Amino acid sequence: MLTISRILMILCTVFLFEAGSSLAQQTMPDPGTQQPPVTFRLEVNYVEVDAVVTDENGDFVDDLTVDDFEVLEDGESQAVTAFSRIRIPVERPTRLLFSDREIEEDVSTNRRPFDGRVFVLALDDLHTRPLQTPYVKRAATEFIEEYLGANDLVSVVFTSGRTDAAQGFTGNQRLLLEAVDRFSGRAARSSVLTRSDTYYRRLSERPDFSPIGDELGFERSDNARSTYATLRTLSQWLGGVRGRRKAVIFFSQGIDYDIYDVNQPLAITVQNEVRRTIAMATQTNVSLYTVDPRGLATVGSDQIEVFGVIPDDRFSGTATGLRSDSLRDDLRVAQDSLRVLADETGGMAFINSNDLSSAFAEIIRDNSSYYVLGYYPTNERRDGKSRTIDVLVNRPDVTVRSRKEYLAPSGKAEEFNLVEAGRNTSEELREVMTSPLPVSGLGLSVAALPYLGDGENVSLSVIVEIDPAGLTFIERDGNFVDTVELSVTVLDSAGKIRGGESQTLELDLPPETHEVISRYGLKVLSRVELEPGRYQVLVASRESGGGAVGSVHRYLDVPDFSEDAIQMSGLAITSAVASRTPSAKLDPTFEDVLPAMPTTQREFLRGDELYLYVDVYDNELKRPHSVDITTTVLDSEERVVFSTVDTRSHTELQGSRGGYGHVAKIATAEFPYGLYVLRTEAISRLAPGSPVFRESKFVVLNPQSASSSQ
Repeated sequence: MLTISRILMILCTVFLFEAGSSLAQQTMPDPGTQQPPVTFRLEVNYVEVDAVVTDENGDFVDDLTVDDFEVLEDGESQAVTAFSRIRIPVERPTRLLFSDREIEEDVSTNRRPFDGRVFVLALDDLHTRPLQTPYVKRAATEFIEEYLGANDLVSVVFTSGRTDAAQGFTGNQRLLLEAVDRFSGRAARSSVLTRSDTYYRRLSERPDFSPIGDELGFERSDNARSTYATLRTLSQWLGGVRGRRKAVIFFSQGIDYDIYDVNQPLAITVQNEVRRTIAMATQTNVSLYTVDPRGLATVGSDQIEVFGVIPDDRFSGTATGLRSDSLRDDLRVAQDSLRVLADETGGMAFINSNDLSSAFAEIIRDNSSYYVLGYYPTNERRDGKSRTIDVLVNRPDVTVRSRKEYLAPSGKAEEFNLVEAGRNTSEELREVMTSPLPVSGLGLSVAALPYLGDGENVSLSVIVEIDPAGLTFIERDGNFVDTVELSVTVLDSAGKIRGGESQTLELDLPPETHEVISRYGLKVLSRVELEPGRYQVLVASRESGGGAVGSVHRYLDVPDFSEDAIQMSGLAITSAVASRTPSAKLDPTFEDVLPAMPTTQREFLRGDELYLYVDVYDNELKRPHSVDITTTVLDSEERVVFSTVDTRSHTELQGSRGGYGHVAKIATAEFPYGLYVLRTEAISRLAPGSPVFRESKFVVLNPQSASSSQ
């Protein structure tokens, strides 16, 4: 336990200086949302179904209430216990006029409840041949760049289970595209070509007309089972997400294992995998949209690989199990697997079409306007049988499109494994940490700043700010009390925990401290030592007064500061007004370089004073040189509204590895209201063409409009 009332009382009186009378208070504007909240608690008996209702013109009917619907399961009316209407606009990312690229947010927050679409891009490397890898990359890249909204969350996974290449849910296009770029097809050679190869090899060595099997049959069955297992695991993982349609876009050339071929020794096993996968998707209301990225597929490319012609048992007297049209049958089997997955889960199959743009537009439309209805079925038997679902609307001349059935679970209910956490972490907090998506009940904002650590390690500073709106204090003996659980967990690309800390903040506050925290919130700083690499920072919190919970996921690349001639740490920012947020835990690194602990705020009132701090690491220790560190602020039309240059000499390092601490103060009193980019850049005069930089977007607000909106 960490009792912090005394430290908060001290901190509340430190650095609460004024930047002008107009800065009496700063608030974070709440954009709000008309979308219902997304929930994550997994209850095995709960059934959720989406329904698209259109009028005679094909337009979405958006004024229905729960009383307008009736849900039948196997003909019996069900009590609808959850209902929401979803209309999701496609929000485009905010881009500065001069920028041909998106400037990434350096703070992640859940203060705006999630109101977008949920997509998983499942890239089927097990059924994509190496030479056809570019088809998948091109299709997935088009979907990400042209069709995703800024309010959508997307994950990228590989059917082979490559965790080093996958990407968790994010709206960051760069991270998604980097994951797609790591894709590489590794499909086994076609069974038709494999048997044909065996036939011609035998023919060249010695005539042998004994039956020819598929030499790669076991590999092919393993690939099929692994692919279905990945899709099933995805559906189970997404099952805890409620209140939104969950779409898995399966980029695949199809599963080339004929589950109906009695000669295949594992056909029954793979059939069962198909049934289990479809059952899990229908139970968890996950729709599979299958996309063959080749477009109009033909057997021509496979035919080119054949040495001679495909042997035909009808005419050659051989036992290859092949005919002249076997390649076409092989293609049909693979494409049928895609159709079955889509048809059985309420998705769509896009096969044999070169117009992927229309396919992607249809997927977006299908996941943007619909109703969600949830119920607990009156039939509670776990018999694994099919249950029909009929969604009826009591209005004339409307069309309802919804999932028509689902497979009931069977056997004993699987236990919901909660994430590994600290010994004293509550089950409620662990459940939030297990959620695939951020949770918005308790508002959190998170920044993660890498700095040079001990040896080759990197010291990651994690800054968390808790929104005061989520804190519910209880008055006791003249003080105000609440308990806040906070967990900071850092996971590597394989999902293994590499560091973090869990703590409990026992808030027992006198009235004056309670007033400050109720207005400005609470800040907590943590440090984690890491090796360079790709990481996810998972921050989750729960407060006891009202039971609010929240979580934030932030992905980042932790650099190797020993690489290249010059490197730069994270960019720490604070301000005069932001200093009013008390810090429950300090970071000594910033005490001597900034007038207050760094903030996650990126909206500042005009007249506020901003302070920034970065370390520039110089890896050239032998040759005399200087390093120029430039900090600029650019407005949305690329005009420089602030600039300062700090020139440093290598002699400061005294021949040892280290960094130049750069601090800048920025007064915003003359800044027009609007969007800005703060950029700090460092250039070594030994390598003037290789600068390093950090950027942060921020907004300057009108104090009067901010106070009037409260």
